[in-house]
Amino acid sequence: MKFLLTLLATCMLASLAWAAEPVNVNTASAEEIAESLNGVGLIKAARIVEYRQANGPFTHVDELVNVKGIGIRTIDKNKEMILLQAAGVQADN
Repeated sequence: MKFLLTLLATCMLASLAWAAEPVNVNTASAEEIAESLNGVGLIKAARIVEYRQANGPFTHVDELVNVKGIGIRTIDKNKEMILLQAAGVQADN
């Protein structure tokens, strides 16, 4: 029985991870960033927003290392989830 409960909990957590959508760190709120990026909680996400407001939009994903608490390992494990589209610019379809 314990095995089945553990398996069920693991499947539920995995489905939540798959449900996360890529996030535009140049326009998203701290809450949206925290929900989408692995290893980034609300405090680190708020620091990303504060850095963006003080320094302008990010032009390269590696610039996120300039945010206190964000290291290259965090960036590497989230690269597919980080978008850098500037505010007010629409992507080509």
